[in-house]
Amino acid sequence: MVWAPEAADTPLRVLRRLETGPRGLVTADAEARLLDHGENVVPSRLPPTLPRRLLRSVRDPFTLVLLGLGLVSALIASWATAGVIVLLVAVSCLLRSNGEHRADRSTAALRRLVATTTTVRRRATKDAEPEEREIPADQLVPGDVIKLGPGDMVPADARLLRANGLTVHQAQLTGESAPVAKRALDLPDGDEHLLWQGSSVASGSALAVVTATGAATRFAGAYAGPPPGARSGSRLSRRRGARRTSAFDRSVYGLSWVLVRGMLVIPPVALVANAVLRGKGLEALPFAVAVAVGLTPEMLPVVVTTVLARGSALLARRGVIVKRLSALPDMGAIDVLCMDKTGTLTRDRPVLSGSVGPGGRPDPEPLRWAAVNGLVTLHLADPPAPDPLDEAILAGAPELGEVEGLDAVPFDPLTRVSRALVRDGEDVVVVVKGAVEAVLERCAIGERERRRANATAAALARSGARVLAVARGAASVPGLDAVARGAASVPGLDAGVRGGASQVGLDAVARGAASPPAGLDEAGERGLTLVGFVTLADEPSPDAAAALAVLARRGVKVKILTGDHPGTAARICRELGLEAGEVADAAGLTAAAAERATVIARCTPEQKARVVRALRAAGHTVGFLGDGVNDLPAMRAADVGICPRAAVDVTREAADVVLAGKDLSAIGQAVVVGRRSSGNIVTYLRIALSSNLGNVIAMLVAGLALPFLPMLPVQVLAQNLCFDAAQLALAFERPGPAVLRRPFRLRRQAVLRFITGFGLVNAGVDLVTFAVLTRFHGTHDESAFHTGWLVENVLTQAAIMLLLRPVARVSRPLGLATGALAAAGLLLPISPLAPALGLVALPVTSLLWLLLVLVLYAGVLVALTTRTRRKP
Repeated sequence: MVWAPEAADTPLRVLRRLETGPRGLVTADAEARLLDHGENVVPSRLPPTLPRRLLRSVRDPFTLVLLGLGLVSALIASWATAGVIVLLVAVSCLLRSNGEHRADRSTAALRRLVATTTTVRRRATKDAEPEEREIPADQLVPGDVIKLGPGDMVPADARLLRANGLTVHQAQLTGESAPVAKRALDLPDGDEHLLWQGSSVASGSALAVVTATGAATRFAGAYAGPPPGARSGSRLSRRRGARRTSAFDRSVYGLSWVLVRGMLVIPPVALVANAVLRGKGLEALPFAVAVAVGLTPEMLPVVVTTVLARGSALLARRGVIVKRLSALPDMGAIDVLCMDKTGTLTRDRPVLSGSVGPGGRPDPEPLRWAAVNGLVTLHLADPPAPDPLDEAILAGAPELGEVEGLDAVPFDPLTRVSRALVRDGEDVVVVVKGAVEAVLERCAIGERERRRANATAAALARSGARVLAVARGAASVPGLDAVARGAASVPGLDAGVRGGASQVGLDAVARGAASPPAGLDEAGERGLTLVGFVTLADEPSPDAAAALAVLARRGVKVKILTGDHPGTAARICRELGLEAGEVADAAGLTAAAAERATVIARCTPEQKARVVRALRAAGHTVGFLGDGVNDLPAMRAADVGICPRAAVDVTREAADVVLAGKDLSAIGQAVVVGRRSSGNIVTYLRIALSSNLGNVIAMLVAGLALPFLPMLPVQVLAQNLCFDAAQLALAFERPGPAVLRRPFRLRRQAVLRFITGFGLVNAGVDLVTFAVLTRFHGTHDESAFHTGWLVENVLTQAAIMLLLRPVARVSRPLGLATGALAAAGLLLPISPLAPALGLVALPVTSLLWLLLVLVLYAGVLVALTTRTRRKP
């Protein structure tokens, strides 16, 4: 069976070729086709195998430098040093690969919980009436009839059967930056009648038949190269969901390259110093390499992956799904959270509160015409889900009279109106409903009447009402009767296909459904008469006030970006205890005003995005909570995009964090877990690098003062391996309350200052150890000196792990790890490995002096950290 339609095929030919009809497939046929064609999944790259993960791990900058140092060691026949370096690299890569595999598997399972669904028509039997149901998009098959509305992802390649005001974002396939209009043409000349997987509905609604799924789609073919006719720059390498590097990633990468440069500088400096001061040349190279390796935090990628995976799993148990792991520390860094008020601060279902004429007096006519607009839109545009505003209006509307719907264009977030063409008795009328400013632009009223109408709408909004304007006007359209007959006969399409409808009949239906009357052309909607205003009340969410208070205590400032009137938004804020202050208007808003304002009203989707970008440019880390297609630009502009699970497909696809429901308290939980994750990573960096830097400085100084190397290369690397293994326990820490009180960012300069200060303290203690060992063993007993310094270094590393943390409480994993590290330092000199490492048993007196130095060091750390423990 040939599933893909020819570009110029009529709807009837496509339906016949696919052996289907507008009523949809029989469920049994759909299941059989699913077995034949497989799931509707793009055959993207398979999950990487273990060898590929290991190869990807080797690309880490630390690993590459380590391999370079190992190669140098092998070239000078320092096989022990080269062997230990290879062991360090292997352990790091294996742990990282395993952690990434587990994290990817968990993330994939979580993503399936928020997988895209599609409204599809199917029948239980051949003669049964069709039922509309939501099914996972991967269960679609060729021949399925699907319904699409604003915000829906196009789940497969499809041919339009009906379209009402349909515009589609398809930039990733064809390069257009603006939404593209689509029409259900019967005899098409281009591709206006085709929809492609990977695009998304910007506005309008559609009924379409699936023509290709899975590997047969144009989206899947684009993986092998640009699609036919695509513009330059539209290659799918810039895939859906690809985001810029996060602030957290940039901080980690920046710090990594600072350390890499230090690792590359140390060996030449050590060699030159030994050559000049001690007369040693290449014989000191293995030691210089070992010292450079000692500075390396090999476990950084492993610890980061482990921390983020644990945080993501913890949130998943609370109903919060993190789709991008690096978004977790960004959540912890959020200091500004932007959101719309509808569905977040208020309930999803508004309640009708009144209907007034242009002068503000009660009048049922605006409500009647608003209900006519809503009813015609609901039946003719046939959106996948009714508009909550229309539902509220219809629930309280009076009798509508004899009104016949002819055509409708649903609400468009760009034009901010919905439009309907109706026959009222002998008259054909255009009814427009929407935002006050957008409707008044279409009305033929004088300046005085316009000012009065604006004043009326403003007074209603200041009282806290949500205001919709309603206007109507006569439509004089040539051939309107024929169009109306075509539009009205759409339901007959099902019967026609069942009975073998003629091509001529189906063509007429398609023309009527696809070609809106001229009266619904936006350019021709001028000269309307303002009927009046309909008001609705938004009820505050019962949990919103408490959640806002928690966010405020966490140092997160909430900003409301709404398309409503300033008075409406301000009332909701007052009821929830959120200090609104001066409400700003999005028109002409400056960056300084955006930072000061709590409520920014009359925002278009692009204005929301501009506010978010302005806040980020001012140095804030911004999260955006939204659920509609109009929130998409702002969500993409934010550091972290957040949405509820019930959000439209395209918004859920773009989000980094998905909430189980519209519950602001879940955001507070995600912020806390994000700060804990960031705190653990920073704690690891501080401990690992402070210890490593101190040891490196001390060994370089001692290497110049002693006639022999202060520690053999294999001893340096063995010590580093033990320390690295113990530090994995830091991924399971619970940072103190100071970390959770305010937004937490990984600041590179602050980390460098910390490790420099404590690294110098650690180097001082190491030099005191050097003096003690020289006092007891002189400069003639190299093995005893090496052993004493290794034991002292391992014990001080265990002390640092306990004392350089921002909290005094010691977790069970950390207690076990530090105990094992200290035991390793004490037992290695008397273990079977001692001869291979060049270690000997120390006298009891030496051990007691070393323990005394350790106690003094711990006292110094306690004194220093007491003042800084409250700081993140």
